[in-house]
Amino acid sequence: MGKEHELSMLIDELKKCGETLVGISGELASFFSGADAEKPPAKKAVAKKKEVGEPKAGVQKEKELTLEDVRAVCADKARKGYTAQVKAIINQHGVGRLSDVNPVEYKTLLAEVEVLGNAG
Repeated sequence: MGKEHELSMLIDELKKCGETLVGISGELASFFSGADAEKPPAKKAVAKKKEVGEPKAGVQKEKELTLEDVRAVCADKARKGYTAQVKAIINQHGVGRLSDVNPVEYKTLLAEVEVLGNAG
């Protein structure tokens, strides 16, 4: 019975490890899929309450893309097998690295990358 009990304990520990990994992967997936974007609007809503007289400024800030936003989409497409196409799009913008792209071009670059793999 000693070995069976030990084996049972090891199986339980393995199950706990698996559940932990599933939890971590779920959190990472939600983080990289944009669930983290839900947190900043809550902060912006607080900021908007303070700046009641300036709603247009708040709207502009919501539309601004960051390097992290663009990087997340590019990384997702690269993981789906479009690494070469993503690199080619970045090169079309006259740079060798995503971090060298002019922030003014983020919207255009993002639109070009998002269509990868969507052609039917």
